[in-house]
Amino acid sequence: MIVLKATQDKVLSVLQSVAGIVERRHTLPILANVLIRKTGSALQFTTSDLEIQIRTTVDFDGDAGNFTTTVGARKLIDILRTMPADQTVSLESAQAKLILKGGKSKFTLQTLPAEDFPLVQESASFGPSFSVPQKTLKDLLSQVSFAMAVHDIRYYLNGILFVAEGKQLSLVATDGHRLAFASATLDVEVPRQEVILPRKTVLEMQRLLSDADGAIEMQFANNQAKFSFEGMEFVTKLVEGKFPDYNRVIPKNHKNGITLGRQALLASLQRTAILTSDKFKGVRLNIDPGTLRVASNNAEQEEAVDELDIDYNGDSIEIGFNVTYLIDALANMDQDMVKVELSDSNSSALITIPENANFKYVVMPMRI
Repeated sequence: MIVLKATQDKVLSVLQSVAGIVERRHTLPILANVLIRKTGSALQFTTSDLEIQIRTTVDFDGDAGNFTTTVGARKLIDILRTMPADQTVSLESAQAKLILKGGKSKFTLQTLPAEDFPLVQESASFGPSFSVPQKTLKDLLSQVSFAMAVHDIRYYLNGILFVAEGKQLSLVATDGHRLAFASATLDVEVPRQEVILPRKTVLEMQRLLSDADGAIEMQFANNQAKFSFEGMEFVTKLVEGKFPDYNRVIPKNHKNGITLGRQALLASLQRTAILTSDKFKGVRLNIDPGTLRVASNNAEQEEAVDELDIDYNGDSIEIGFNVTYLIDALANMDQDMVKVELSDSNSSALITIPENANFKYVVMPMRI
């Protein structure tokens, strides 16, 4: 039976869209496979790592009839990548094996039974669904995802907090040293929902979301989230735990503020970061009326100093920061100007976009 027939680029893009979560080494060998389910001309491709499940449905040519199997996802992708994009490829089933043909090439692949594939049990009680443009969610994720913790013992920090309330969708990420907050307005009012999406889910969503016009539909349950977009369905477990109260972390009423060019500040920090030591990424900011001085040094007693002219008449402040935290925030923004608000050398700094309350970035100072 010919399971599918299409050009290499079409088959490859469908497989790549679902295969991001597939681990090459797994305790359950079948989780390295993609589940292929054929119903008439509609083909469903499903992958799972027991916590996340991605499914997409497409129409390809092939024989009529129903068929299901599972085959190694990465192996299939690796083979397809070696073929020309416009070449027609086919998958045929024969005695518990799948045969991939393209041009004069033929690959016989081992399969595992579809009934052994462990599908994620979907929650019975999802909350109301609401949708946002794909581009909006993609932008929100990129504005905060860099501040997620990595392998933190406080597992609830290894992800992003989603808060939907009224007509507002807010995303928050923190690793305990810095916090990023971004929000957008929804078209519809939704009851308050608060969930923590795991880090792996966030990275996979960023990979899949496009700048296309389409919307993404979301639904949250107690222990699961479900996203639907462009013929794809994405179900993920949520992180259990209580996320820190981010409103208490975001400083209010800092008395000193500087507005300056984002690109100029980013370039200055990148220059001075070169002479920070690998373990200790500290830079010193000296803020005086008219001048911002950025300085760093390292164990070899090398030193970098950079100055920027600024429009500022506030207090003189000397404050230290981990330069990576500042660069991360500025590099993930695309606005021309940023505002840096400070109180004194021991208080956290607040970085915002002028005339825009939808983005806030808080970074703790460090002793230098």
